Amino acid sequence: MQLYHPHLPNYLESLTPPRPATLQAMEAHAQATNFPIVGPVVGQFFYLITRLMGARRVFELGSGFGYSTAWFALAVRENGGGEVHHVVWDETLSKQAQEFLRELEVLPMVRFHVGEAVQTLQQVGGEYDLIFCDIDKDGYPASWQVVKQHLRVGGVALYDNMLWSGRIWDDSDTSAATQGVRALTRIIAEDPDCTFSLLPLRDGVLMAVKLR
Repeated sequence: MQLYHPHLPNYLESLTPPRPATLQAMEAHAQATNFPIVGPVVGQFFYLITRLMGARRVFELGSGFGYSTAWFALAVRENGGGEVHHVVWDETLSKQAQEFLRELEVLPMVRFHVGEAVQTLQQVGGEYDLIFCDIDKDGYPASWQVVKQHLRVGGVALYDNMLWSGRIWDDSDTSAATQGVRALTRIIAEDPDCTFSLLPLRDGVLMAVKLR
């Protein structure tokens, strides 16, 4: 389903600042392998939010080969340094991320974990300025209370794919993934402890701020 005017994605990408060669190489790798990444427009948005917050502790749930991690790590470095946690199931993806992030010269700030993402957040514990979630969509609803628990007051939660290629408003789609996206949206919308916006960037980014 075409969610936007066909010229919009290219127009927005043309407005993003110049990116390091390593980020461009990661984008090329994603295209060559058909691996889903947030892309430069959303990546720049993540960088901007992280800088605006002055965030120094970031946790990612479902980090792929480190593309979104790179944007967070660049921002955290500019904020004076800190920690960005990268979590994937797959050891190969973790190793790929380490190589890319080494090239980008942000490796010392990144903590790598291989395992189920929500469980890893619970095990590592701590409080974070920003938590980004991009796990299997049927797991979105159950992740929220864990994410919320580990956010500081004033912290930001980001969820990707919240428009789900338009499937969320297709009443005939009752798949677990689509139902998961719908359910999470309702849960956060009705949560009195946060305020949120759903931003129509790429496939939809939900941003929630923990109020209390």
